[in-house]
Amino acid sequence: MKLYSRGQLIFFSVLSALIVLMFAVGIGIFKFPSQRSGNTAAAAAVPPGTVSIGDPFEALELRQSSYTDPKLIKTAELSAFTEDERENISIYEQLNEAVVNVTTETVAINWFLEPVPQQGGSGSGSIIDTRGYVLTNNHVIENAYKVFVNLADGSQFEGQVIGTDPENDLAVLKFEPPRGMQLKTVPFGESGGLRVGQKVLAIGNPFALERTLTVGIVSGLGRPIQTSNRNIIRDMIQTDASINPGNSGGPLLDAQGRMIGINTMIYSPSGGSVGIGFAVPVNTAKRVVAEIIEFGKVRRGWIDATVVQIFPALVRYANLPVDSGLLVSRTRRGGFAERAGLRQGSEPVRYGSSVIYLGGDIITSVDGMKVNTLADLYSALEDNKPGEKIAVEVNRGGRTVKLEVVLADREETIN
Repeated sequence: MKLYSRGQLIFFSVLSALIVLMFAVGIGIFKFPSQRSGNTAAAAAVPPGTVSIGDPFEALELRQSSYTDPKLIKTAELSAFTEDERENISIYEQLNEAVVNVTTETVAINWFLEPVPQQGGSGSGSIIDTRGYVLTNNHVIENAYKVFVNLADGSQFEGQVIGTDPENDLAVLKFEPPRGMQLKTVPFGESGGLRVGQKVLAIGNPFALERTLTVGIVSGLGRPIQTSNRNIIRDMIQTDASINPGNSGGPLLDAQGRMIGINTMIYSPSGGSVGIGFAVPVNTAKRVVAEIIEFGKVRRGWIDATVVQIFPALVRYANLPVDSGLLVSRTRRGGFAERAGLRQGSEPVRYGSSVIYLGGDIITSVDGMKVNTLADLYSALEDNKPGEKIAVEVNRGGRTVKLEVVLADREETIN
């Protein structure tokens, strides 16, 4: 039996350990960072869709750097979504900064009969011009002492009310952006060719949750809706896109990101969205905005006569031939209505504190629209200007007479 010295035993032990270590590395029990394998923990951490180039840590750094590159973000993130989702995301990313939060300050009277400012309401608005013009609802800024426009970057500007149109519940504001500030705007679309069922998107600030996106469809068209001040807005767009308090004044968009309406009101027994919202058509808004920016108001035509809405007691007392329409009590001497042949009443009767002249024509149709009430007359003449000539049908002693009447300026006639 051969005996080894102490030094030889140490040598053989070290040699054996080296052989075992080399064998272990060869079959893959250990893996060093420089070794590339699809089974490493680092490689498994690389998210799907990321191209691994070289070391897994390099791929991870590439993904982090992509967050600073909008093109890489769009390519990497939107590829995982459906076409419809990509459309929604793209519209929101392009236009949300063009939607503002409109807040107001009102004046109240305290216990000492002193005027004190207090927080008013809030709503939404669309920047429609890079000079700082904002389109919103009239009821958002109605009775406001001060109006503030809040942008997506958190900046706030005091706004000036350029003009309002209560009949269509629209208003135009203006704020002064600092020099060098590039404002995003919401482009106008077209509401004349809308179809029930087409996709729409709404951006607004419901319950002060800024720049919220909701999606729906056009649920109905041509809805005549009466506002709180008893005006009737014609041709309203009905949508099931969720609209809540705070959405008022924000844009209703089509699938190309163009404004087709201004979200205005909802039908809601509970106060929240039940899927029945209404928007003023953008074609109405375009006409109104042009007038407001140029003149500070909307000029409208009017029949220069004093008319009385027919009511049952009047029908019975005067034995009128119709039970609805507008009785012409007086016409302005030498005015357009008188020259057109519209006949006024001649028999005065007292009704309350006013005097009604009976025996005149009864207006039943104006500009092709049936007229039963004063609200109908306002609605029929909403898009007519002073100086225009319109068709008027009247009932005169039981027979229908057609006239052509030149319109006067409503503001001058009524005031």
